[in-house]
Amino acid sequence: MAYRRTAAVEQRLEDRRAAIAAAAVALLSEHGYRALSIAAVAERAGVATGTVYRHYTDKSDLMVRIFRDLCAREVEAVTAAASAAGSGTGKVAAIVETFAQRALRNPRLAYTLLAEPVDAALDAERLVLRRAFAAVFADAIGYGIGTGEFPEQDTGLAAAALVGAVGEVLTDPLHTGAAATGTIPDLTVFALRALGVPR
Repeated sequence: MAYRRTAAVEQRLEDRRAAIAAAAVALLSEHGYRALSIAAVAERAGVATGTVYRHYTDKSDLMVRIFRDLCAREVEAVTAAASAAGSGTGKVAAIVETFAQRALRNPRLAYTLLAEPVDAALDAERLVLRRAFAAVFADAIGYGIGTGEFPEQDTGLAAAALVGAVGEVLTDPLHTGAAATGTIPDLTVFALRALGVPR
């Protein structure tokens, strides 16, 4: 007869898995990707190194799973912010402002997720993230075109360009841990002007 895990056992395993992921996120927030190791994660989580390997194949597997969870939250946040805005300009502004503000709350972690040199598996996840953010922008741009706020344009191209611009502008502030007071407002104005909104 095959062994079946009870609900309590499954919950304990899930709790341990979550604790390991939380320990990794804490280390990334403090030191970035390069300083992350399975041994350091195990120590922070209060478990044996072998326990981490029972849940995650290696550092790359751990990072991919963390990356997916964290990025899904960010996409949800900007989507919710855009949905709450009543105009195309409001939606685009909400996406830029929400993304930038959330990133600057934890610049070391955001820099790791967006720009720090990582392995190929994480680079592939970054592409998925960029496409998800571009889709949110594209919906907002399409809405603005429909209301007459933005001129007719290729929404996919414009959305991809905004994702690139926002990421590029934030890379240095995230790396240094500080942004100028006008960074987010200026970035928002730039995004709207790029879409054809008069100053």
